[in-house]
Amino acid sequence: MAVKKITWRSVFPACYGSEKMASKRRKAAVVAKQTSFQRISISDLSNPGSTLSEDLSTSLMGSNLHVFTLTELKVICQNFSSNNFIGEGGFGPVHKGFIDDKLRPGLKAQPVAVKLLDLEGLQGHREWLTEVIFLGQLRHPHLVKLIGYCCEDEHRLLVYEYMPRGSLENQLFRRYSVSLPWSTRMKIALGAAKGLAFLHEAEKPVIYRDFKASNILLDSDHTPKLSDFGLAKDGPEGDDTHVSTRVMGTQGYAAPEYIMTGHLTAMSDVYSFGVVLLELLTGRRSVDKTRPNREQNLAEWARPQLNDSRKLARIMDPRLEGQYSEAGAQSAAALAYQCLSHRPKHRPTMSTVVKTLEPLQDYNEIPVGTFVYTVPSENDLPKEETKEGGEAQKEPKKESSHQGHRHRMRSPKSPTIYSETALRQNLRNSPNSPLHPRSRGS
Repeated sequence: MAVKKITWRSVFPACYGSEKMASKRRKAAVVAKQTSFQRISISDLSNPGSTLSEDLSTSLMGSNLHVFTLTELKVICQNFSSNNFIGEGGFGPVHKGFIDDKLRPGLKAQPVAVKLLDLEGLQGHREWLTEVIFLGQLRHPHLVKLIGYCCEDEHRLLVYEYMPRGSLENQLFRRYSVSLPWSTRMKIALGAAKGLAFLHEAEKPVIYRDFKASNILLDSDHTPKLSDFGLAKDGPEGDDTHVSTRVMGTQGYAAPEYIMTGHLTAMSDVYSFGVVLLELLTGRRSVDKTRPNREQNLAEWARPQLNDSRKLARIMDPRLEGQYSEAGAQSAAALAYQCLSHRPKHRPTMSTVVKTLEPLQDYNEIPVGTFVYTVPSENDLPKEETKEGGEAQKEPKKESSHQGHRHRMRSPKSPTIYSETALRQNLRNSPNSPLHPRSRGS
C-alpha cells in the first residue's frame, strides 16, 4: 500500500489555494465524524520526512472541526469590533462572536470566542498548531470545545465555544465581584482535576504544562473546562520516565524540578494543580508582588501552614466569611500539601486527586467559629424586611456584565513566562527554594 507524504498543504488546505478552492470549501459540509482514529501528535508534523497512511486533514475533519474563512469570521465577530473585544493574552486578542445557523450545514447557531494569533506576541504558529492538534482530537466535558480554525496567508485564528463566566482567575480575584461560595470552589477543583486526569490517562498521554487559574474557563453553572493547549506535550512513551523539553510555563505555577532540569512529567501538572487549589482555599494569587516578600510566592508561603488547623484557619480566604466546612477545608489543604511536595514521586496522581475531592462535594457550608446573636431593641430594628433569626436581608451584588473568556486579559500580577532563565532566576531568588544560596549553605 502506498503511503502519502504529509505536507503543510495537505494538513491545512485552508492555508493555501485560490479563492475558487475556498469557495468550494465554504459549500462543503464537515465530513461525518469517524468512530475511531489514531490521534495525530505534534511530532508527526515536526519532522518533514514523517509519513502517514491517510491524509491528516481528513483525520482532523473526522473530529468535526470546521475550517472557517477569514471573511466568515469577520462576519461572525462584526469585523472584530472593539465592542466584541473580551480580552487578550500571550496568544493574542479574543473577540466574542455569534454563528448564524445559516452559515453552513451542520453548524448550529451559537455564541463563540475567536482567538487571533498576534504575529508579534509571545506565542506563534507552533502553539497555534499544537492547540488545533490536541483540541481537534480530544473531547471531554472538562476540556473547552474547539469548533474550528482559520489559516489564511499569515492569519491564524481559533474558534471555541463561548464560556459565559470567563476564567477562574477573574471570578476569584476580580475586585467587586461576588465571592465564589465554598461548594462552587470545590466543584471547580473537581472538574479541573477530572480534565487533567483524562489527559494523563489517555491512550496517548498528554501533559498540559500550563495549568493555571486563567486557563480554567467556567460555563453558566460554573462547570470548569481547561483551555489554551499551546504548551501541551505528548507524555513519555515506553520505558521513558519524562520528556526533556525547553522550560516554558508561568511563574508561580511551574514545578520546581521542571524549572531546574527541563524534565517534564505528569507530576509537573499535579504541582500546578496544587497551586490552583491553594488559590481556591486562600483567595490569593500564585504570585503577588504587592505582598510582603515572604508572602509573595503563595506555594512557598502557604504550604508549611496547611497541616496545622489553626494556621489553616488564618490563611483561608476572608471573603468566604467563615462559610465553609472546616473538615472539608482540612481535607483539601492536606491534598494541596501533597500536590506541592518537592519530591514528584510523593505527589498523588490526578485520578487519586479526583477520588479525594469527590467526597468534599457533599460537605455543607457550615459557618466556622462561634455565632453570637444580640437581640436588638425596638428602636434598633432595621426598616427593611428581616430574615428569620433577625439577620437583615442583603441585596446581592450585581455581577459585572463584562464576562466571558476574560481569561485572556493580561495581568501584571501573574505574568506568563516563556524564558527558561527567567523561571530559574525566580526560583533561585526565593528564600525557600533549594537553589537559594542560604539553603545550599545550610
